Amino acid sequence: MMKSAILVAGIVGASFMNAQDSDMNNMLKVGINAGVAVPSENASANLGLDVSYQHLVTPGFGLGLATGYNQFFGKDNTINGTSVENNGFGVVPVAALIRVYPKQFGFYAGADLGYGFIVGDDKVTNNAVYNADMPTGGFYLRPEIGYHNKDWNFYAHYTKVFTGSNGEFAGQNFNAGTIGVGVGYNIPLGSGPITAPAQ
Repeated sequence: MMKSAILVAGIVGASFMNAQDSDMNNMLKVGINAGVAVPSENASANLGLDVSYQHLVTPGFGLGLATGYNQFFGKDNTINGTSVENNGFGVVPVAALIRVYPKQFGFYAGADLGYGFIVGDDKVTNNAVYNADMPTGGFYLRPEIGYHNKDWNFYAHYTKVFTGSNGEFAGQNFNAGTIGVGVGYNIPLGSGPITAPAQ
């Protein structure tokens, strides 16, 4: 009798948890990412923290807001025989989040679109001759594809802040772009009318 009661309680509990999961359509996503700068004239790599909020408009389509912090590491460059030490810089995005989930679990795709604020040193390099003012920011684009389940997202991304000719000087273009990978964890924030597991 005790074993039967435990079994029934387990089944009921699992059903209840699934029902609760199926109603959750608001998520806080927290993750980390790393990548290599492309092209890599002034930066070598990046390491970042991702923070975003997502609301499932439908079971397969999410909208939200994305921010975080990406640190780009400066790279030494040689211009006309002169060694130039580029300063590192940070990118703080303020962006809209778009995600498409074809299935409950599995492949997904999406993008973040907005503005990327560039923070850090006032100058691109410490060289008196080969130098320029550090850009303050620009249009921010981050397409990504990956795999998701209820708790985790594993993804590859391309991230770019379009700064135009800002930060450039003769012999070197300025780049705030990276190709990399990341992992994120989903934190449920609440329930709603969507009858599918939160992505």
